[in-house]
Amino acid sequence: MDIIAKARSGSEVRKLARTGKFSAQTAGQAPNYLQGNIVILPLKSASDFLQFCLNNPKPCPLIGLAKPGDPGIPLLGTDIDIRTDVPLYHVFKNGVLFEYAKDILDYWSDDLVTFVLGCSFTFEDALMQAGFGVPHIEQGKNAAMFKTNIQTIPGGVFKGPLVVSMRPYPKEYIPQIFDLCSQYPQAHGAPIYWGNPGKIGIMDLQSPDYGDVVDVRDNEIPVFWACGVTPQATIKTAKPDLCITHAPGHMLVTDISSDEPPETITAMSSFQIQ
Repeated sequence: MDIIAKARSGSEVRKLARTGKFSAQTAGQAPNYLQGNIVILPLKSASDFLQFCLNNPKPCPLIGLAKPGDPGIPLLGTDIDIRTDVPLYHVFKNGVLFEYAKDILDYWSDDLVTFVLGCSFTFEDALMQAGFGVPHIEQGKNAAMFKTNIQTIPGGVFKGPLVVSMRPYPKEYIPQIFDLCSQYPQAHGAPIYWGNPGKIGIMDLQSPDYGDVVDVRDNEIPVFWACGVTPQATIKTAKPDLCITHAPGHMLVTDISSDEPPETITAMSSFQIQ
């Protein structure tokens, strides 16, 4: 059974996930700790994906990269075991979602490379602390995420549409929200667009490609952020033999403070495939 009470630290969330006591979404867990999307790929695909991240820092802000075959990422948490510490995983084979898994021990090999990308939960915590609220959390849902008509910059075989997450706000709040989120480039930064969803290829807010339908009230305008689910959209075209990601909303929770300067996080990580 999942333990739903709010964990106080990244280490606590990871321990609960590792022991099978927590498989829920991590929104609101371990406030003030940086959370991350994960992408795990065979070594032969890793260099292309690294280039994809560097080409597309808004949806793929790289905050951690492990050595091939190493399940630990000590700069993000001394006891991290990426094979067990994410509450729920997606396993893709040849670009097709093959399995939902609570751990990936059976898939692990010395050939796998783990990427950790910054997550929107960081700026969501900042929004809540500033008094703006986060609609999907208030509604008890995951964020609504959509594929757009905006194309990412290819990195080798990885290419495809930008995926965005949507949060609705009254128009008068949007300038302040832009300014606040711009302080978190390690977590997607400022929104990329607000207004008519059709202009970025979203025809129906009631039909998200990922996540849940989020209600938009009459006085609210949809606001869109680049989303860390973008790599999952590229997997279908790249078709790596194996790719493991977090299930949307089920993040790796690190031991890094959400307020850590982004340049410090970048300096801590070695963005080379070793």
